[in-house]
Amino acid sequence: MADTSDTRTPAQIEADIKARRAALAETLDEIGVRVHPKTIVGDAKAKMVSNIDHTLGRAYVGVNRAVSGVTAKFTDEEGAPRLERIVPVALVAVGLVGLLALGTRRRRG
Repeated sequence: MADTSDTRTPAQIEADIKARRAALAETLDEIGVRVHPKTIVGDAKAKMVSNIDHTLGRAYVGVNRAVSGVTAKFTDEEGAPRLERIVPVALVAVGLVGLLALGTRRRRG
């Protein structure tokens, strides 16, 4: 059985129907925007860029820590170079470059 206890006037019922239609149309428009291919691609692109930015940020922090750690080993608290640590490393580097140069020279000769 139908409920006949509705005391609204026909004008009120029509106004309610119009309001519900407008709300439904707005909801359908929102759904249409959300499932539109451009929106999906844009959301995916934004998420990917965010992930890349996050990864690059973490990599930057890691590299910055490593550089700071190396810098701390070769400088004192005031930023002056620690020659007692720099000179041995420089000598090893020069020795390796010299060995590589000799090896290249022997292969050509």
